[in-house]
Amino acid sequence: MAEPVAWHADGAPEAWAGRPQWCVLQVGFGLGLNFLATWQAWRDDTQRPRMLHVVAIEPHPVSRDDLLRAASDAPFAELATLLAAQWHGLLPGFHRLSFDDGHVLLTLCIGEVQTMLRAQRFEADTIGLDGSGPEENAAFWSPDTLKAVARFARIGTRIATSSSAREVHDTLAQNGFTVQGSSSRDGLEGEFTPTWTVRRRTPAAEAATPGHCAVIGAGLAGAAVAASLARRGWRVTVLDAAARPATGASGVPAAVFAPHVSPDDALLSRLTRAGLRLTWQQLHDRLEEGVDWRASGVIERRAPGDDRLPLGWSAEGPNESWHADAAQRRTAGLPDETTALWHACGGWAKPARLVAAWLAQPGVTVRCGARAARIEAGTVSSGWQLFDAEDRLLVDADRVVIAAGFESAALAPHLTLQPVRGQVAWGRMAVAPDLPATPLNGDGHLIAHVPDTDGAFWLAGATFDRDSRDPSTREADTEANRVRLARLHPGAAAKLGDAFSQGQVQAWAGVRCASHDRRPLVGPCDPQMPRGPWLCSALGSRGLSFAVLCAELLAARWHAEPLPLPEKLAAALDMERVGDRAIQ
Repeated sequence: MAEPVAWHADGAPEAWAGRPQWCVLQVGFGLGLNFLATWQAWRDDTQRPRMLHVVAIEPHPVSRDDLLRAASDAPFAELATLLAAQWHGLLPGFHRLSFDDGHVLLTLCIGEVQTMLRAQRFEADTIGLDGSGPEENAAFWSPDTLKAVARFARIGTRIATSSSAREVHDTLAQNGFTVQGSSSRDGLEGEFTPTWTVRRRTPAAEAATPGHCAVIGAGLAGAAVAASLARRGWRVTVLDAAARPATGASGVPAAVFAPHVSPDDALLSRLTRAGLRLTWQQLHDRLEEGVDWRASGVIERRAPGDDRLPLGWSAEGPNESWHADAAQRRTAGLPDETTALWHACGGWAKPARLVAAWLAQPGVTVRCGARAARIEAGTVSSGWQLFDAEDRLLVDADRVVIAAGFESAALAPHLTLQPVRGQVAWGRMAVAPDLPATPLNGDGHLIAHVPDTDGAFWLAGATFDRDSRDPSTREADTEANRVRLARLHPGAAAKLGDAFSQGQVQAWAGVRCASHDRRPLVGPCDPQMPRGPWLCSALGSRGLSFAVLCAELLAARWHAEPLPLPEKLAAALDMERVGDRAIQ
């Protein structure tokens, strides 16, 4: 095994003192010792930056057991245990791991090194090149890779390598680094000091200075944005027209969450997988498991024969969705011949509880009964003022985020947003206590045994009424949900038959918000005004999948941080993709 680079010893604690963030690029994650050492140094330093970002590129991730074994005698074995807990589902692509209340973010880029370097863009404060030497791993040390690494450097960026090969020294020097042998170990150390003027194809983004941000909307989207910005030092005021948070679509009593899976691992599949990793960690950190959410797994019922999965997936992983086995189908009360998938990282959650946890974060203030009707530029060129319908000033803020679901269209009428009304049926478990414990989805969904102060309940649905913004409930939709449940799980529908026929089933309805291509919209309302009002909306029926991901993407854009997604995936959520549909 190559000796760790341990770049935290190369001046980082002194250089990062008082900085709002510190960004590290690590080429070669290996057994994680460099990351753990940097994380420990961050924890030990009272002058540490608020945010620590480590972007690590690794073609072949080691096993969880190898991580723990390598750190068993190290001073940061406790941190290795925390890392190992999130070391799962490492398919090719980006994986954002969150530690220390979201202040330490590790973005694992699993794949060929140059492909992963092209998929990310940020300015690194420190770069580490680890792994075996050029003779064992030529791709890590090729001239093309070292040139690509230099694109992440700014004047003064430090670099440390585990190789002291002459060709590595010379190639780094040709790309602007002043390098020398390490005084404390094998390898090289240096600094980016090019003798020429560096011209970037895409100019580096300027990081925003945390100030006061107004967020319009106290549902999943707005609360997630508020929490992400507050963690980065913003003072956030959340405005909502309703009397309390999460009264719109985010107020559904419980919701199932599971990734979308397609044979070609399509865009939506990759987006939901990335989003649910972030959501899962937030649920784990902020809510009570078994009460506010449950890590139960989810069975997805599919049409007969529709069992194709992406090429290369297997029952042994690292994919966490696979064909449901006979025991799982029987436990769920499904016939043996049923075509179904098992999603190990699925479950159910109460969205309103997650909203409440986010809005309770330090730095967040909530004002309900405050409907913003107009946004105007403030007296300061970079500031914005929000007024209600009576022309009363609600708030004066440096930045504004519109996250009010379909109501966002009132503040940005040039946007193409579609309301999608949905109704669910629900009732108490006493009427059918033996409903399956595992949530099901497919053509609709079924969640049962959800704890509540008035008694556990079940929930099934939901309808999709496009272009309807009516939140009232309808008897016809209750019947539609009964029919849908009969297709999804005939046994459950039979057990609940009397409850439906005798009027013991209750209904809840809300209005979701969707974009023209059914993907969230995250970005400035006017691309020509990057510091103008931003939108974070159109999460559709996948609020639990997308809220955290969209909020972290917005925060990354504002702060010139490493992205939680490859650039092409991030662009799939950007406002600019809608062109004339969004901006007139």
